[in-house]
Amino acid sequence: MGDMTNSDFYSKNQRNESGHGGEFGCTMEELRSLMELRGTEAVVKIKETYGDTEAICRRLKTSPIEGLPGTAPDLEKRKQIFGQNFIPPKKPKTFLQLVWEALQDVTLIILEIAAIISLGLSFYHPPGESSEGCATAQGGAEDEGEAEAGWIEGAAILLSVICVVLVTAFNDWSKEKQFRGLQSRIEQEQKFTVVRAGQVVQIPVAEIVVGDIAQIKYGDLLPADGLFIQGNDLKIDESSLTGESDQVRKSVDKDPMLLSGTHVMEGSGRMVVTAVGVNSQTGIIFTLLGAGGEEEEKKDKKAKQQDGAAAMEMQPLKSAEGGDADDKKKANMHKKEKSVLQGKLTKLAVQIGKAGLVMSAITVIILVLYFTVDTFVVNKKPWLPECTPVYVQYFVKFFIIGVTVLVVAVPEGLPLAVTISLAYSVKKMMKDNNLVRHLDACETMGNATAICSDKTGTLTTNRMTVVQAYIGDVHYKEIPDPSSINAKTMELLVNAIAINSAYTTKILPPEKEGALPRQVGNKTECGLLGFVLDLKQDYEPVRNQMPEEKLYKVYTFNSVRKSMSTVIKLPDESFRMYSKGASEIVLKKCCKILNTAGEPRVFRPRDRDDMVKKVIEPMACDGLRTICVAFRDFPSSPEPDWDNENDILNDLTCICVVGIEDPVRPEVPEAIRKCQRAGITVRMVTGDNINTARAIAIKCGIIHPGEDFLCLEGKEFNQRIRNEKGEIEQERIDKIWPKLRVLARSSPTDKHTLVKGIIDSTHTEQRQVVAVTGDGTNDGPALKKADVGFAMGIAGTDVAKEASDIILTDDNFSSIVKAVMWGRNVYDSISKFLQFQLTVNVVAVIVAFTGACITQDSPLKAVQMLWVNLIMDTFASLALATEPPTETLLLRKPYGRNKPLISRTMMKNILGHAVYQLTLIFTLLFVGEKMFQIDSGRNAPLHSPPSEHYTIIFNTFVMMQLFNEINARKIHGERNVFEGIFRNPIFCTIVLGTFAIQIVIVQFGGKPFSCAPLQLDQWLWCIFIGLGELVWGQVIATIPTSRLKFLKEAGRLTQKEEIPEEELNEDVEEIDHAERELRRGQILWFRGLNRIQTQIEVVNTFKSGASFQGALRRQSSVTSQSQDVANLSSPSHVSLSNALSSPTSLPPAAAGQG
Repeated sequence: MGDMTNSDFYSKNQRNESGHGGEFGCTMEELRSLMELRGTEAVVKIKETYGDTEAICRRLKTSPIEGLPGTAPDLEKRKQIFGQNFIPPKKPKTFLQLVWEALQDVTLIILEIAAIISLGLSFYHPPGESSEGCATAQGGAEDEGEAEAGWIEGAAILLSVICVVLVTAFNDWSKEKQFRGLQSRIEQEQKFTVVRAGQVVQIPVAEIVVGDIAQIKYGDLLPADGLFIQGNDLKIDESSLTGESDQVRKSVDKDPMLLSGTHVMEGSGRMVVTAVGVNSQTGIIFTLLGAGGEEEEKKDKKAKQQDGAAAMEMQPLKSAEGGDADDKKKANMHKKEKSVLQGKLTKLAVQIGKAGLVMSAITVIILVLYFTVDTFVVNKKPWLPECTPVYVQYFVKFFIIGVTVLVVAVPEGLPLAVTISLAYSVKKMMKDNNLVRHLDACETMGNATAICSDKTGTLTTNRMTVVQAYIGDVHYKEIPDPSSINAKTMELLVNAIAINSAYTTKILPPEKEGALPRQVGNKTECGLLGFVLDLKQDYEPVRNQMPEEKLYKVYTFNSVRKSMSTVIKLPDESFRMYSKGASEIVLKKCCKILNTAGEPRVFRPRDRDDMVKKVIEPMACDGLRTICVAFRDFPSSPEPDWDNENDILNDLTCICVVGIEDPVRPEVPEAIRKCQRAGITVRMVTGDNINTARAIAIKCGIIHPGEDFLCLEGKEFNQRIRNEKGEIEQERIDKIWPKLRVLARSSPTDKHTLVKGIIDSTHTEQRQVVAVTGDGTNDGPALKKADVGFAMGIAGTDVAKEASDIILTDDNFSSIVKAVMWGRNVYDSISKFLQFQLTVNVVAVIVAFTGACITQDSPLKAVQMLWVNLIMDTFASLALATEPPTETLLLRKPYGRNKPLISRTMMKNILGHAVYQLTLIFTLLFVGEKMFQIDSGRNAPLHSPPSEHYTIIFNTFVMMQLFNEINARKIHGERNVFEGIFRNPIFCTIVLGTFAIQIVIVQFGGKPFSCAPLQLDQWLWCIFIGLGELVWGQVIATIPTSRLKFLKEAGRLTQKEEIPEEELNEDVEEIDHAERELRRGQILWFRGLNRIQTQIEVVNTFKSGASFQGALRRQSSVTSQSQDVANLSSPSHVSLSNALSSPTSLPPAAAGQG
């Protein structure tokens, strides 16, 4: 179904229509064209064509009150005639397309060509087969049989290329599949409330059909198009469709059109669904986008081919190409900065790739020169025409060796490791209640330095209960006895609570015996309804007597009013309004209060101050939310002007003030302690009053009495950060945020201001990485601005989920700590992999290079190199990237954006192990034949059989890598490298599996792998030398890193101010090319001019400290800049497979040798 193109979709639906159109009073086409009208046009059209919305409901055979009957045949029929409520996703790439993309890799193409030439030459025999005259570099007669087997090497290389390609394609394919799974999981989690057969039920969005009566409320993202039937104060933000930022007020007689994809900003109501899926307004836009998308891709392809030349560039891993649908595109818009890790990796890969290219070029040049000089100059052989093929074969062999060096040098496993590590983490994070929507959020979370959390529902259980009350001049410290309350007061109280709350809020009987009653809907209102039940009263009869349709006017709750009021018409035609809201706000509007006898008495401002001191503050200091319930009567004539809110919401009579408790979640204090230990500051941002907020913050452990910290109210916060003109000043925010722990009575804008202020601050040496939690519609901006936005899966509105990076499926703060742990784990996994990978790279390149220069032949053959590349890249990335996280990750401070990827400890390990491996390999290469009493494998002629000597070298090399892989599991210099190894079954399987395959290759690989079978004692020696790695690892761990000052250049920038390397280079670049990149020029100003001096110093330091690495780094920094530029301009959702089409793709080479 998903693959059906949209046009099929329509034609199929239309065919059905002609058959069934008669069953319903209107066709899909009619409804679709109706939904394209706006405002008054639509009202006129409805009047002319249908009469009114009721009539449309009748035609669609649905009842505005009862909803659809909800029988299966009826729903099926509706789906057939009007379509289903889902938009078919773009077709995924087929496996063959992915294979084709993997083949585009430059290195692979070079290898393929070399292999084909080698194959061709091996079958070509020149006439007069007399190659005696030709130089066989170092003599040595060939076996006839061996000459026949000349084709094997070419074939083996082709085979390994095929493996690489298949592995790469398979990785891409499974990744795409995972994303689609994730996408559909996110989609299934979206539920919507509809009325069916008179029952309010929640169904998955995809199940909604035309004719459904949907209940809409504040914070919903509308899932389908519909007509407004009834409701109050409904305001919609239609900017996602129209681009107009003003909220549109909806009403039955002025503008009843509700469109899919728009957000409800205020109010509530009901609508009848008129168009779903591809026929809804959003669906139509998507259909157009779908068609546009294909053309875009063609353009992209052209651009890609031109890039191919710049093979050494590596695009960062693109996040989720999976369900590339709307939210990804939107989401990618605001993630402009590359994630920290990608920045560092891109840079590193480019550096290594360049070094590899240089090394391989030198290798080829040296081999060719040596051969020609030796043959034609020293031995004075003439170039005979019949010898040409032989010479060409030599050159091809040299070329293959060069390419092999390049293949080994380029860490193609890097992107693979990152992808595997992120994908694995995302999968596992699901179990920890984190639903990750953007991959890089997972890794950014590991660097988080600050978390701004909501209070209600995140730090607390969000199960509200009234525990104190002030009624009729008495302050009750627990629920009062119903008999002690005056009957008149009681009746008013019950009515005020039952009527003036959303009718969707209810308290249902518990699911299990002995459990607490279930709270459905707004939790604060549930607390109040619970209070009514505790007073032995019932709210249901009141609601039945005054159904929702009869409510005269409703002022819904919003963040500006902080109160909710409902007006009803009394039997005598006069009006009564019930209000409830934050006590300090509602009490200001009260001028009377009910006394013990239930009679109103005057309530003066000084009485109010008295009450605040004696009742409200003590409640708040116990961590209770205080809510005031009040009412006001209006005469029937003249009818008040309901739109003049200030006059209406005044002169109230207070009925009671209640204190609602929302207990702290039991696991939160521990989670917050972990965060603080891990160097993450937790701040609480809440709409509650400051005393309540402070009390809860102390319970959670966000603040400890006696510490130096700030607790501010939104109002004061705004006064402190704004100058005389009312503009926000960064330096003023910098004075406040480091100490700020609690921001109370804050509006959503305050939250956004705070987050932006902390992120833009240059107050600390490292840029702060901020995570934010949010659940309300108005938290959207703050969630988007933050480095990582967490939305609440249960209490969160659709708008908040849409703006977030990670959804907490259990709304629990302790899940955030899990996310931090996983994020740090990703970073560490990559570092482990790098430490292992670079050791292999350094050793393999140096061995191939020196071997080629001294003995004219690399001790490690092309096919062997490809196999080594496969273990060290694909397998190692799998093994090391899937290490499960441990609690110890939370014992260190965040790395920060400018911590180099390769710390000094890692550099020490890499170089230390490289020294060990090189020493042993060269010992074996030059004196191995004497040690083992075997023939020397050096200087063998072109097609000679594989020697035991070189097989031992190859085998030892692989054994050392295997044991070094165990060393690589720890990167902070820990002693016990085996700790927790059995918790990672993947690691164990891969190490043992690699070992088994190695045995097969050596004993039975024969000619294709250039291996001769080894004796048992030789095997034991190889394993023994490999085990030496573990011992040597302990030796290295003993050397204190602090002594190795010379390693600094490799890991670190100048001490004075550690600017993240990438940023530094970007800045230098920007100064040069300011015109070319005005877009990025702004970054400069944010970083402040004070950085420029530092940069000059850094540049000088680079010049003076130009060690080899320094030089390398300088070079690469330039590329990485040009690259950053490239990345910025490239669309951010190009799929990874293309991103692999460069150095990264070399890796496939690695990947493939399976």
